[in-house]
Amino acid sequence: MIVLGISAYYHDSSAAIIKDGVIVAAVQEERFTREKQTADLPIYSISYCLEEAGIEMSELDAVVFYENPVLKFDRSLCLGLGRYHISKDYQDKLFSKYILQKLAIPQELREVFGQLGKNNLLYTVPHHYSHAASAFYPSPFEESAILILDGVGEWSTTSIGIGKGKKLELTHSIDFPNSLGLLYSAFTYYCGFKVNSGEYKLMGLAPYGEAKYVDLIKDNIVEIFEDGSYSLNLEYFDFLDKEVITSSKFEILFELIARKPETEIEIKYIDIAASIQNVIEEIIIKLAKNLAKSTKLKNLVMAGGVALNCSANGKLLLEEIFENIWIQPAAGDAGGSLGAALSYYYSQSESSREVDNTNDSQNSSLLGPKYDSEIIQEYLKFTNLPFHLYEDYNLLIDKIARYIDSGKIIGHFSGRMEYGPRALGSRSIIGDARNIKMQNQMNLKIKYRESFRPFAPAVLEEEAKNYFDLNSKSPYMLVVANVKIDKLINNTNKTTDTRYILDKINEPRSIIPAVTHIDNSARIQTVSKDQNRRFYDILHRFNELTGCPVCINTSFNVRGEPIVCTPEDAYRCFMRTEMDILILENCILIKEEQPIWNTDDNWKDEYELD
Repeated sequence: MIVLGISAYYHDSSAAIIKDGVIVAAVQEERFTREKQTADLPIYSISYCLEEAGIEMSELDAVVFYENPVLKFDRSLCLGLGRYHISKDYQDKLFSKYILQKLAIPQELREVFGQLGKNNLLYTVPHHYSHAASAFYPSPFEESAILILDGVGEWSTTSIGIGKGKKLELTHSIDFPNSLGLLYSAFTYYCGFKVNSGEYKLMGLAPYGEAKYVDLIKDNIVEIFEDGSYSLNLEYFDFLDKEVITSSKFEILFELIARKPETEIEIKYIDIAASIQNVIEEIIIKLAKNLAKSTKLKNLVMAGGVALNCSANGKLLLEEIFENIWIQPAAGDAGGSLGAALSYYYSQSESSREVDNTNDSQNSSLLGPKYDSEIIQEYLKFTNLPFHLYEDYNLLIDKIARYIDSGKIIGHFSGRMEYGPRALGSRSIIGDARNIKMQNQMNLKIKYRESFRPFAPAVLEEEAKNYFDLNSKSPYMLVVANVKIDKLINNTNKTTDTRYILDKINEPRSIIPAVTHIDNSARIQTVSKDQNRRFYDILHRFNELTGCPVCINTSFNVRGEPIVCTPEDAYRCFMRTEMDILILENCILIKEEQPIWNTDDNWKDEYELD
């Protein structure tokens, strides 16, 4: 049975294809269109998935959409009619954008691909059920509790349930407009970042502040109950009637206007970020405790956009509520396409679900396109770009490790592209974590983003326990843990002066300062030989040369753009930034040897890879 899943028309559109329960391919549309978090119907992603599976659309057993537009329509109707006199234009826009558009998906797909599978139908799976399926079915657990946290699906915003074997059941939910995702997004907006993409920034900013406003938030904005359920005070939100998510009462409560994007970050915004992060962590931990108590299960799986909050995930791990936790790497809406396909398969197939208790079935989340060396060489020769070819694998690995050791910043492009928001070594920018200047240099000269944004350490799995307070694997960079005390440098001074607080970024806090956040934590990726052999070998060789098994790993892109997909994307990013070295499979490009880059050149548009 071959099933195609689709996610579209909100954000992070994607497609995924499975064959007899095995994930064949999964990819986000943004990687092809170069429009970050695009909501477009994922035509390119679908085409790639079909090609990877070697099948035509008409041959599919099923095509499945990741939510139920009819239930979405139900919410729009129930809430919109009652508020139509207040916000007619906004309600009309929502109805057109999120309802009519999605109801037209089957016809749009037929216009591009012809018949929709053997039955020429588009099946649907409820939004949170898609999230749950994406988390449970690829997990290494025969049975587990399930926790889904996001902005909103059809009605649900928080769901809990149980997965056993091939059976999945969501038992309880919290419904819109009460939403943990929208609560965090409100503070994202208030602190001057973009909703649905700036939440990472809010999380990264939080450790610089003090959680002074926790009680203020809990007394006024959100009521938290002992079982983890919660209720928003809608007087502080405008998302029912406007595209602006917060009301004027936010500014009155905090005695501070909403920050304008790109302006100076005053200390009060930083403390507000710390406070809402604290509140979110409290709610998640209470939800998990109640779930563990009610299910009596030792395993937990998570998905939904809020499950990408790796700081909260780290706190959850420390609580040891569950013995094991597995989080879907594409936890946001991008993962909905995979969940929809898996949900349909396990509900319709008579096959049992096979589980490997030591590894998940996500294939290291390396599920996107790859480009062989021969194609890359053809592209480089066609465009007259100088490169060095390394036929000897060990020599190539040694060269990369030595470049890192010498302080070079490397764009690394190899194998299949990652599925989800994190680069895991295949489309990564790599640097030396021991270099105190590296974080600031990468942020300002490579990523062109805020200087406070932390970078993640990639560490050999077997060495992780020697550098971090982490007792589990973290292959998908979804958990924050502290750097071990014996790796820290004594530096406990903390300023509250807004003029200097972000200057503390450049103060060394550990022997791996470039990946140690201000609170001595790090967002960790553990790398094993089985999951990404080439990236593992680079780290291993670097460890042999330096005695350090840790490198910086950040996504291969610049601010505002998706992770690179093709060799052309990689070269363009390489030349637009101050990266030193570009690795395209076994081809090494050195910046000083490249022709002068003219951003107006159109040669890149004249050549298309097969």
